[in-house]
Amino acid sequence: MTKYLFEANYVGEGIKGLMREGGTKRRAALVDALNSVGGSLESFYYAFGDTDVLGVFDIPDQASAAALSLIVNSSGSVNVRLKPLMTPEDIDEAVKKTPSYRAPGQ
Repeated sequence: MTKYLFEANYVGEGIKGLMREGGTKRRAALVDALNSVGGSLESFYYAFGDTDVLGVFDIPDQASAAALSLIVNSSGSVNVRLKPLMTPEDIDEAVKKTPSYRAPGQ
């Protein structure tokens, strides 16, 4: 399972839906969506400012994460952004690798 940080903003009818349904029902809708692709919700918070809602979920693979992002964004009611999260151990493994790379202009 891969952990993802999600950040979302309600837009248009999504704001009205949130006001009508309340926060717990929207969280339950996300839990249902995650369950449908084999994922689970770790945390879910509402916020002020640039982001309306954020949290962390686990999902089995990138295709499932992309499918969830596509279906949510295609609703036109929510704009969601996903960021895969890595553990310190993931970084330990990354620094052991030496990819070949040529910088622009070199």
